[in-house]
Amino acid sequence: MRPKSRLYLFLPSAAVLAGIYIWGIFGVPAVGHYRGPYGDAVNAATVPERHITDAVTAVNFDFRGFDTLGEEFIMFVSVVGVVVLLRQQAGQKDGQQEDKAGGRRVPPPSDAVRTLTVAMVGPLAAFGIYIVTHGQLTPGGGFQGGVILATAPLLIYLAGEFSTFKRVAPHLLIEVAEALGAGGYALVGIMGLLAGLPFLTNVLPLGKVGDVFSSGTVLWIDLAVGLEVSAGFLVLMWAFLEEALEHQE
Repeated sequence: MRPKSRLYLFLPSAAVLAGIYIWGIFGVPAVGHYRGPYGDAVNAATVPERHITDAVTAVNFDFRGFDTLGEEFIMFVSVVGVVVLLRQQAGQKDGQQEDKAGGRRVPPPSDAVRTLTVAMVGPLAAFGIYIVTHGQLTPGGGFQGGVILATAPLLIYLAGEFSTFKRVAPHLLIEVAEALGAGGYALVGIMGLLAGLPFLTNVLPLGKVGDVFSSGTVLWIDLAVGLEVSAGFLVLMWAFLEEALEHQE
């Protein structure tokens, strides 16, 4: 398609999209004037029926937990797709990649950068674990905490070399962790079937409201999701860094 043809196709489509967007903005209720009954129903049921103080987590991992299971496996399949695309092809030759800026000099990380990034690894890992394990109490959960946990090995790479990253996050270990995280969500759902109830029914004791071990199966789903998300991002980092740096090292 020629540039002019693409432009003629884009302009009316953009105008329609902008009109729908503006129409939607004018239809948004004013602050403090919620119209729909669903949020009120969720807020009314979250604490007394699920012992969860974060309504978003209750919706994601309990009220519509089956949909979130599908979202988790979408990420799992996406990671697998990236790895397949970046895998070494049959007949592909190893060797130095062509450098488009051959005369450049990339300086190593300074001592200040190394010290700061290494010092941040521990607090960042602790914060990620906190976000994963407290998703039923405060905003957060497995998806957000998993991303935070995955950045800890990335900081180690920024402070050192790819070889250091590989020692901290062994490829086989993170692949197994990703599979266990994805399968762990499904296993929690099977607990309901074993109890003679529908899939993903919350069958564990709900505990005390405000306690870390409250919410029944939701805590364990959060842990499984956090493991899968953090390992999935590390697998992606492995694939990209290996493709970009392995030959040079």
